[in-house]
Amino acid sequence: MRHIMAKSLAPTDSIRDYMAAQEKKSLLRFLTCGSVDDGKSTLIGRLLSDTKQIFEDQLAALEKDSRKHGTTGDDIDFALLVDGLEAEREQGITIDVAYRFFATPKRKFIVADTPGHEQYTRNMATGASTADLAIVLIDARQGVLRQTRRHSIIASLLGIRHIVLAVNKIDLVGFDKTVFDRIVADYEEFARELGFVSVVPIPMSARFGDNVTSRSERTPWYSGPSLIEHLETVSVDEAAVELPFRFPVQYVNRPNLDFRGFAGTVASGTVSQGDEVVVAKSGKASRVKRIVAQGGDLEQAVAGQAITLVLEDEVEVSRGNLLVSPAARPQVADQFAANIVWFDEQALLPGRSYILRTETDQVSATVTELKYRVNVNDFAHEAAKSLDINEVGVCNLSTRAPIAFDPFAENRTTGAFILIDRITNATVGAGMILHSLRRAENIHWQSLDVGKRGRSDLKNQRPAVFWFTGLSGSGKSTIANLFEKKLFASGRHTYILDGDNVRHGLNRDLGFTDADRVENIRRVAEVAKLMADAGLIVIVSFISPFSAERRMARELMAEGEFVEVFVDTPFEECARRDPKGLYARALSGEIKNFTGVDSPYEAPQNPEIHLKTLGRSPQEMAEALEHWLTERDIAEEQYDNGGGI
Repeated sequence: MRHIMAKSLAPTDSIRDYMAAQEKKSLLRFLTCGSVDDGKSTLIGRLLSDTKQIFEDQLAALEKDSRKHGTTGDDIDFALLVDGLEAEREQGITIDVAYRFFATPKRKFIVADTPGHEQYTRNMATGASTADLAIVLIDARQGVLRQTRRHSIIASLLGIRHIVLAVNKIDLVGFDKTVFDRIVADYEEFARELGFVSVVPIPMSARFGDNVTSRSERTPWYSGPSLIEHLETVSVDEAAVELPFRFPVQYVNRPNLDFRGFAGTVASGTVSQGDEVVVAKSGKASRVKRIVAQGGDLEQAVAGQAITLVLEDEVEVSRGNLLVSPAARPQVADQFAANIVWFDEQALLPGRSYILRTETDQVSATVTELKYRVNVNDFAHEAAKSLDINEVGVCNLSTRAPIAFDPFAENRTTGAFILIDRITNATVGAGMILHSLRRAENIHWQSLDVGKRGRSDLKNQRPAVFWFTGLSGSGKSTIANLFEKKLFASGRHTYILDGDNVRHGLNRDLGFTDADRVENIRRVAEVAKLMADAGLIVIVSFISPFSAERRMARELMAEGEFVEVFVDTPFEECARRDPKGLYARALSGEIKNFTGVDSPYEAPQNPEIHLKTLGRSPQEMAEALEHWLTERDIAEEQYDNGGGI
């Protein structure tokens, strides 16, 4: 009985032939983008329907949903095939990225339907990151809009080189060739600097299928291909398999003493048994001994395959590193220029520390310079101190440790990264690396014979950074001054960095915008680190309103060296004291960007020392700080930081 059932369920030759034919078809990844209500979801629904990708039960459900949620009267609303979220159906918009697969006799396709609303630009960037081609839809009644331009710029930055300019809803302008020609001219004028290899304009009506899968008789003046004809024949950029070999190490697999392999997915190129490979960051070379895959060992692996590489030599390779071709090695640097698309409501601020994540690596990073912002209307380069949500700019970045990468234009996998907020862990930006900075190649650490331990031992103390934070008028400077006097009297070596004093010299060029406040703290943190390296007890008294910058300062210091002191005085009490008359002026509108009034203060959540000042004198609090220091024996404790004399 089992034999009979197995025989009856065995695939026929025709099914085998069909499956083999499907495997041999090329795959095109594309996305639809553009402004709100340009017909992106309707177009994809039409493609799925006309290429026979919808089952009868799905069609029946679609007809039912069209009566309930549709926007096309008695006609089927094909957008509902893609707009799967209930919120999307109720609002008639696309929120998330929807991926769909379909095939024709000539090619396989994966299409990403991306949102048109400005607040969902990050979703559009997600869809574009893996696409080979973009269909930019334009409502024939509206023409080229701001979001059309923004999506086109992002597509260009994310490496898309082929555009279909779908002038949709051409039926609503009477299939007017003049309207079509005007829109095409406007778009091509704008897109001239975006580096697209091809821009193919097609007049269409996604709702009725004109020029979607077959040429329409209602546009006799159009002699170009239908959309599906173009998608089936367009030749996209060179395949990843033709690029230099790149293998991001995702996991070191060592189940026993006899096996040590490096697991990951081949990002580009090919690798064969016996090939020489190089560890990107260290430059150590070895040869491929085995290529282990799920079904057994392979002679060769190509881009897209998940494998484990076993090398002939015991070279050090950890997660985040790359195994690469010795003939075409990637760049390794800690400073580089990049295009940035900003996603977060909180602006990108130069000097603020973020987490930079590549395909497998992760490192702290800072935007050292915002070179310019890109105007999405005319592609002009505009001076800017920050990037707001959905804006695009070119930045210089510095990482705490070198990373291995290729310029994004050469390899989209190894040249892309995201930025993550250190506090919320939210993805706040996407980046595409342009090139390493020459300064990174020219600047190297100089080895010094005298180190922190030697300097601090000479002073008979352990260095520390006491970081006083609190509102203006909270008493920071007064308490810090008394604290230093006590330390000085006991023979300790100290220095105070006070916010007002530093702004007379080192930071005299900075104002009080959020961007300038971030840079203010970055500079002071670097100076405090140098002073701690000199063996001093450094007392920093700054409002330092943002938790991200205080965390950045903490991470610059050695473990246990940073002591956050929260001078906690309520806003009302600070305003009542108003020792410099600043609160009165800020509350009357004379001073802008004043912390606590029209600029936020992010109070510490877990400071080492929490000084509640109400009902206590500055002298009492200075004594409490000295007692805290004595209890922990910071001044006398001997320690070893592994360097110096």
